[in-house]
Amino acid sequence: MTVISAFKFLHAADLHLDSPLLGLSGKSMDFAAAVEHASRRAFDNLVALAIAEQCRFVILAGDVFDGDLRDFKTGLYFLSGMRRLRDADIKVFLIAGNHDAENRFADKLGYSDNVHRFAHRKAETVVLDDIETVIHGRSFGQRDVSENLALGYPAPVGNVFNIGILHTACAGSEGHHALYAPCSLEQLINHGYHYWALGHVHTRAELNLHPHVIYPGNLQGRNPRETGPKGATLVEVVDGTIVSCVHRDLDEVRWVSETIDVSGAADRREILERLRARLDVIGVEAGDRSVALRLRLSGRSVLHGGLLVDRFGLRDDVEALLATLSSPVWLEKLDLGTQPLATRGEAMDPTVAGQLEGEIRRLGAAPEAAKLIDDYLAEIRVKMPAGSRTDELFDLVRAEAGGRAVEIAVSLVSEAEDARAAG
Repeated sequence: MTVISAFKFLHAADLHLDSPLLGLSGKSMDFAAAVEHASRRAFDNLVALAIAEQCRFVILAGDVFDGDLRDFKTGLYFLSGMRRLRDADIKVFLIAGNHDAENRFADKLGYSDNVHRFAHRKAETVVLDDIETVIHGRSFGQRDVSENLALGYPAPVGNVFNIGILHTACAGSEGHHALYAPCSLEQLINHGYHYWALGHVHTRAELNLHPHVIYPGNLQGRNPRETGPKGATLVEVVDGTIVSCVHRDLDEVRWVSETIDVSGAADRREILERLRARLDVIGVEAGDRSVALRLRLSGRSVLHGGLLVDRFGLRDDVEALLATLSSPVWLEKLDLGTQPLATRGEAMDPTVAGQLEGEIRRLGAAPEAAKLIDDYLAEIRVKMPAGSRTDELFDLVRAEAGGRAVEIAVSLVSEAEDARAAG
């Protein structure tokens, strides 16, 4: 048998095939329809990249599927991708993650002979003699795995390249992800493997180099928390040593969270000009991908009150601007975080504007204002379904409505006075 001294492999995780991009369908049906199959197209990009790079094998470190999906067609689509890799003589090594373990069809699929799915009872080892490599892995048997699975992984095999595949919340890197199969970075480093192919955390992270401990992140961002480039890690090994380990973008829709400082802007047109300048950069970074944009305006501005009053008009203006761009950008959310240009002092301003401001603040704090809010909420409540979420919402409105109304009114008075003073 001829031993191959150099080879490539592709490491991906958290495909979550056919998982919806959260927040899109409820706000823009057109955009949701356009990106409905983004996870599938990202998966197709993965398969195409593995073939183009002539990878020896592909590693999928858990959560190929989404736990709450029950459509068997999703599984069939995945199997078709595995067959395309088989036709290119590329093997696939995968483990089940927490979402796979709760998916009722994930362990019933008939994989092609190029796919090895690691068992869940204990860690297994697969030997690839022609490239002097061994791969160790263990699947989740259930969603809630609290034990440290890495403790049961075999010792490294001597004089060959060792890879461990693990779906884990590695301490210090788990973020908002559930603490499944927890382990420590020190434990993985000291285990003796050359490469740990991790999954579960959706943000790419190189936890260590030599030995490599890598989270590739997910293939496709699914919500506003999963911003930036998404894809897989391409690794090249020569004579048992990693000579290249790089991220490759594979996502179809890019989530972007952007803050625009509107301080000093004279009017809304100038705000839109600042946004357009930033969108030019975002477009270059995203390539030809669709972009789901969460936009926040910040800074002290003379326009603060007007923006609050005409929030919907502002959103229309932003969406009109986005419609002029060459690449599709959808406004997922517009958040107004601006503040008034200045805060007036505690002493009563003797001007008409100052007296008006004082009266607004007095009325906002008056008991009758709170009663008026309660009366409006009572009218709305009878039309709402019962539930704790409704109660929470009403409590929030009751707590903030008076203050927000005062803020808008005071800001408008300040703007009017500033405009009068400017002549």
